[in-house]
Amino acid sequence: SLGANHRDRILRHLLALDSGDRYLRFGYAAQDTQVQRYVQSLDFDRDEIFGIYNRKLELIAVAHLAYPCDPSFESCAEFGVSVLPGARGRGYGARLFDRAAMHAANDGIRMLFIHALSENDAMLRIARKAGAVVQQDGTESEAYLQLPASTLDSQVKEMIEEQVAQTDYLIKVQAKQFWTFLDNLQRIRRDLVDTHERWSE
Repeated sequence: SLGANHRDRILRHLLALDSGDRYLRFGYAAQDTQVQRYVQSLDFDRDEIFGIYNRKLELIAVAHLAYPCDPSFESCAEFGVSVLPGARGRGYGARLFDRAAMHAANDGIRMLFIHALSENDAMLRIARKAGAVVQQDGTESEAYLQLPASTLDSQVKEMIEEQVAQTDYLIKVQAKQFWTFLDNLQRIRRDLVDTHERWSE
């Protein structure tokens, strides 16, 4: 789960998408300013944002589980996801979908919706594999998945998965800090050697 402190990294992730990817993610070729407004509008208290980081702490996949503002639709939520080109084909989108669906079910959501362009094969494939009903209407498609009721097992499973994910993230942070420290140390050593060699000439 990502909080507001990840907003800048979410922005960098989305800005790294080219116009074609932005078209599939948002339904139109969003310009940088439109992407920035979208990220600034993210409500981390109401919605859930999930992400996958690589070892370099680059946000390579982001999913948005959006809850409706209208209380009459409080049992519904919408799912959207984006994966950077270099990280595709590894099942990250499906993993985020499963994570979001489990959280939504545990949060009392009964119907998960996906609005996608009909040409967005990857997104529609994730939806169909999960058992969602997909309805196509020209260039756009709507998918909906009825979620199971929350159980003690599903709640415990989500708690464990979140704890594992947070631990994995902290390990990656520490590893990156350590490698940065080593790089700086190596740089200092090289500078000292170069200085010593100059004085020895």
